[in-house]
Amino acid sequence: MMRAGGDAGAPDKSEDMTGPGEIRAGRAMRGVRIAGLAAMMLPGLCMAGTATAQERADLNEGWSFWRPADGDCAAMPAAAQAVQVPHSWNVGAGADVDGIGCYARTLILPELRAGQRAELHFDAVFYRARVFVNGVAVGAHEGGHTAFDVAIGQAARAGANRIVVAVDNRPGFATIPGYAMRLKASGNVWYDWWRNGGITRGVSLRIADGGLIRGQAIRQQVSAAKAVATSRVTIENVGAAAANFQLRATISDPDGKVVGETMARVAVPAGGSATPALALTVARPRLWQIGAAQLYRVRTELADANGRMIDRREDVVGFRTISVRDRRLYVNGVPVRLTGVTRHQDSPWEGAAETRGTILHDYRDLDALHVTLTRPVHYPQPQAVLDAADRAGMLLIPEIPIWQMSAAQLADPRLLANAKRMMGEMIAEAGNHPSVLAWSIMNESDAASPAGAAFVAAMKAHIRSLDPDHLVTFADSDVSVNPKRNAALAQADFVMANAYFGTWSGAASGVGPWLDAYDRNYPDKMLVISEFGWPGPFSSGTAAADAARADNLVTQLDAFGARPFVGGAIFWIYQDYRSNKNLFAGQSDGYVDHGLVDADRQRRPSFAAWEQRNRAISIMPTWTMTDAGPSGFVATVRAADATALPAYPLIGHRLRWRAMGGDRVLLGEGEAAIADLAPGASGTIRGDWAGRALPVALEIEIVTPSGAIAGRAQVDYAPFKAGSATLAPDPADLPKEAMRP
Repeated sequence: MMRAGGDAGAPDKSEDMTGPGEIRAGRAMRGVRIAGLAAMMLPGLCMAGTATAQERADLNEGWSFWRPADGDCAAMPAAAQAVQVPHSWNVGAGADVDGIGCYARTLILPELRAGQRAELHFDAVFYRARVFVNGVAVGAHEGGHTAFDVAIGQAARAGANRIVVAVDNRPGFATIPGYAMRLKASGNVWYDWWRNGGITRGVSLRIADGGLIRGQAIRQQVSAAKAVATSRVTIENVGAAAANFQLRATISDPDGKVVGETMARVAVPAGGSATPALALTVARPRLWQIGAAQLYRVRTELADANGRMIDRREDVVGFRTISVRDRRLYVNGVPVRLTGVTRHQDSPWEGAAETRGTILHDYRDLDALHVTLTRPVHYPQPQAVLDAADRAGMLLIPEIPIWQMSAAQLADPRLLANAKRMMGEMIAEAGNHPSVLAWSIMNESDAASPAGAAFVAAMKAHIRSLDPDHLVTFADSDVSVNPKRNAALAQADFVMANAYFGTWSGAASGVGPWLDAYDRNYPDKMLVISEFGWPGPFSSGTAAADAARADNLVTQLDAFGARPFVGGAIFWIYQDYRSNKNLFAGQSDGYVDHGLVDADRQRRPSFAAWEQRNRAISIMPTWTMTDAGPSGFVATVRAADATALPAYPLIGHRLRWRAMGGDRVLLGEGEAAIADLAPGASGTIRGDWAGRALPVALEIEIVTPSGAIAGRAQVDYAPFKAGSATLAPDPADLPKEAMRP
């Protein structure tokens, strides 16, 4: 999001701003008392020798949390707070606290046999984490939105173990996110979302027995006749001797039926790893489509030489082809134009430590808003987000949180090393999801500088080495002010521009000339509007801002839609979110007035404005008549033209209707499948009823495969006398929303 800066909040540090200090722990933590901690006895892990294959256990309960005054997590105070994770100390009383927070719990383990290894798995800890077991440092991780594993066997013992996680949420010059040094002159270099320190996603334990599946990367080749999913499975031998493993992979169709299977034998040296490839073939695959997901599951099982299963993994696969050619986005060979709304991982009740319920609520709203494309925001997302997008048929452009960074930062080798590692972790977690369209390198940084071009080149080469299939891009704000071609944007597979015409980028009327200038300077590049919208401080109050927001989104989408090289447009933002004072000088910290809903998810009028403008379907009902009045209807359902924004095939939709007579008498209701519609195509559905009552109110809804409402129409038949004739309403009197695609 574009910012003009603020007047306070700059850290009292030199420009180097190397960031957090040391977290003191280690020897001093030996013998730390455990009073006040719940000792969690884990099912299947409480007796020596009972774990015959990999064991997994949820560790989200039973933690204690405190903030040490001196940054030392060695001693837990009596006043430590009992918490469960996900957790952030920046929700509630500790909202403004930066520094070190401490988490501790007791873990009871069985006696581990030779060839077994215990690991802690963290879905995310923001930002730096150091992990201690019984006072011994066993691992560390930097990066607040990606998962990591820590082996604890060297410090753990049978029985009770003290687990401590020391967390530091302070940014630095080369942290990601870090200080937004492009805003240095403003006096405020905070990034534009809240620094939610803590164990912000789940924690689990696993005990590997002989070997484990460390990862699985799935590539696909798709045609109408068959699809081939090739899985590269990373196997680790955790034993002290070389081992022969058996690997079995199966693929199940969307109905759960196994439709493909393959096996392999793999020899792995002691303490080593191997990455065999297994190919699974599916005949006549059901394609994953925009708004109509068809999901297959790949299940991989690892067994030892005796056939005893010791690990397994499942991944979702959606067979589809995606390409950009002639400045158009093609999904399964069909050109599409997509729109959507981004969403921050933020709420007043959870901050960034989101539960699955909050995520599912918000993504149901995004589905109701007809979102088919989103970034989804500036940082790697949890699995619940990726899963929701997979099921809804949304495309995502995940991003690592390099935000408003200067050329000096982009030239810093520490930043590049952090960025490569974080991007690799994000690709490992998200790369198999069919919802992923492209990877985004950064947002609103000094890309036009020589350092920016070099950074983009290095990151793109790194991404290609890990994932040769997905597209690569980044979000840029300078191009909306100066559309002159530069070396960094020329490397992107398509250009993403943050374009706030009406506010940050200039007058609303300037959007057309800007788009035309972009067209001249980038005649070979599809454009995606990665952000547009209306920030509240440009208006006199919340109500006025939302009225302007609703008007702005319609006029800007109309301008984008008129240029066929605009493949998509993403609105900023779904909800108000907490931010530091960097919208305007003099503003205080708080929630940014920018969303279609407020921070508490209460819908504003702009929510309805977006929903109506982004329908990709129109409904035109006409009555079928008898002398006594309507006896049914014929509804013509039409997909938006291929030139519209949005436009995509409508697959697997259903029409649901209800007719009510006078005094709310139910005349009839029904539901019927709509034939799949290519952009611009139409079909008809007929409904009939036997009863007769006047007036008649007919309600029609188009339902997507995910259950969202793609379009609505309501028409009334209220006859009146003209001489001896009974007349139906003129079609011109039908509500305009019934006609809008």
